[in-house]
Amino acid sequence: MSHRRILTSLAGLAAAALAVPAFAAAPAAQVTSTTAAPTTIAAYTGSPQDEAATKAFYDAVMKSARAKQAKAGNKAAAVTVTYAVDAPSFRSEINASTSIWNSSVSNVTLVEGSNYDFYYTEGNDSRGSYASTDGHGGGYIFLDYAQNQQYNSTRVTAHETGHVLGLPDHYSGPCSELMSGGGPGTSCTNAHPDANERNRVNTLWANGLTTLD
Repeated sequence: MSHRRILTSLAGLAAAALAVPAFAAAPAAQVTSTTAAPTTIAAYTGSPQDEAATKAFYDAVMKSARAKQAKAGNKAAAVTVTYAVDAPSFRSEINASTSIWNSSVSNVTLVEGSNYDFYYTEGNDSRGSYASTDGHGGGYIFLDYAQNQQYNSTRVTAHETGHVLGLPDHYSGPCSELMSGGGPGTSCTNAHPDANERNRVNTLWANGLTTLD
């Protein structure tokens, strides 16, 4: 199945989707989204709804990855999370984000491939970029064209991927925190998680490994 057909097949799930906005982008003109629009998107303020949606995406991805790992009888040191790319305009940023995360954490590894746990897609959406899940092991990262021109695109992509790995937004944080998103402003180009963020992801995915025993 092509990744474009994925969007069509997920359209019916949009009503149940949970989404996590990543960057507090400047107001933009209303545009039509090119992908299935989630019904609920929390405000760019780090609200409890943001945290709940982040956990839902993380839980869905971990459940999917754990199930595949258990079926394969593989209890290696790291859980493999597989993604697909339906965002050709952001191929280099996605590759950079994957490299950053794989070199930053040890208990989870991101790999592009089939039978994926989530995927990246692109388009125009006045709400900006976000991570979304249907809560049943399926989800995607949406990368907005305008926002990725305003902010450092690799930072946006790595930040969104941080949601998949279980990290919530922290907009009040400094540029050194990846999950501070757009809080530090458009001049911030840091695309690497800090020590606390790396430790948090390793802790979350180490707990996931424990459930396989």
